[in-house]
Amino acid sequence: MAKSLTEMAVEIATAQASHAKMSPEEVDRFLEVTFQRLKEMKEREEGKVEEKVQESAVPVVDPLKSVQRNKVICLECGQEFRQLTNAHLKVHGLTAKEYRKKWGLPSRFPLVAKVLASKRRKLAKERGLGERLKRAREEKKASK
Repeated sequence: MAKSLTEMAVEIATAQASHAKMSPEEVDRFLEVTFQRLKEMKEREEGKVEEKVQESAVPVVDPLKSVQRNKVICLECGQEFRQLTNAHLKVHGLTAKEYRKKWGLPSRFPLVAKVLASKRRKLAKERGLGERLKRAREEKKASK
């Protein structure tokens, strides 16, 4: 006997939760998205619905919680990265600006894991990049 969509969604969510630490809210959202994707796949197989151009507007996690300590979660597909690159966003047909706008994120919202951002910040400070930029701006202003 074939499994129901609900059973398949539960199996997928259980497997994901056993490999990645997820809060109850994340599990709930993941289940919702997984069920919706399975339902869409079934409808496409049966020819009931043509492919949707736009992806589901239900994010895997809360958009503001998608950037975590060691990872950033793509709200489009649920994959985990250290940084959401333009190459990955291009797969979804989005730029970083469009991605932020679609999910209601501030324009300067980081698309990089907090650990990686702090490591980059530390290296920039060690190299004096902020001071160099400040000096260059002052020189440019003085030359005008």
